[in-house]
Amino acid sequence: MAEYNKDQYGNETKDQKYGTTIESRENPDRPGRQFYIPSQIVSEFAHKGRDHLVKRFPAQFLLALTAGGFMTFGATFSILLAIGIDAKGLYYLLSGIGFATGYAMVFISGSVLFTEVNVLLPTYLFNSTSFLQRNIFKFWLSAYIGNIIGALFVAVFVKYSGSVNPSFYTELSTYIDHKMKFMDNGVKGWFQIILSGILANWLIGMAAFLTTAARDITGKFLGTILPVVLFVAGNFQHSAANMGYFSLGILTDTPYAWYEFLFFNLLPASIGNIIGGGILVSLLFSYAYKDDIQSALDKK
Repeated sequence: MAEYNKDQYGNETKDQKYGTTIESRENPDRPGRQFYIPSQIVSEFAHKGRDHLVKRFPAQFLLALTAGGFMTFGATFSILLAIGIDAKGLYYLLSGIGFATGYAMVFISGSVLFTEVNVLLPTYLFNSTSFLQRNIFKFWLSAYIGNIIGALFVAVFVKYSGSVNPSFYTELSTYIDHKMKFMDNGVKGWFQIILSGILANWLIGMAAFLTTAARDITGKFLGTILPVVLFVAGNFQHSAANMGYFSLGILTDTPYAWYEFLFFNLLPASIGNIIGGGILVSLLFSYAYKDDIQSALDKK
């Protein structure tokens, strides 16, 4: 992060946590900025990635289960809000807002979501000299498996609680058909999902970016909602989101088998998600703000 000036007594003249100057705090007519600047955001990514990596495995896995459950909650809410809506624009808006609820719970709770890890962890690794000593692949895999199990866990509760109406499952089948349409294109469809996955996690990486920039709860919700609405409207394939929909789908009379969900959507989408989050967000901004990030990490 950037260096801060000090007064004659050695006190910092800028609050590192809140980014406000002493002058702005003493003069209400000149308020300090209410968000983190990009270099601070990417530094936060690096710190969060390191914090995830050094956690004990049980804690990592538990937080991955929680994140997967939040994805199913988000999928459920997105369907409930969109039932009976004919106007496409409003349909996409409400569906996106519903799913953004799941992401907001992930971002604010610090849960371990595979697709967010694709942004946070690479940001740390790109700026660390000791990452080869850490079992990063075990962590990545545990996040992925934990997300799937957590999504299934909540889906079982939703299904067997009998809480939702039959119209919910009718709408769910429409969502799933929309996501599985690439199967009809064979090998070409597989690569289309990869490209779609790149776009999806580029957007979710920017949702994490905007959420981290905000310093109040309202800003964090708004930062989450806008990119999520876009990826939902565009039918971009986001593996974590699809885990929520597919977990609900396997417990219904869907025409798709579990291995079709896995091999003809989740796997290619995950490859695209790694590229979109790791390269187009993490690597891009890490390179742009490398000096600031390294300075911040060295102080820790």
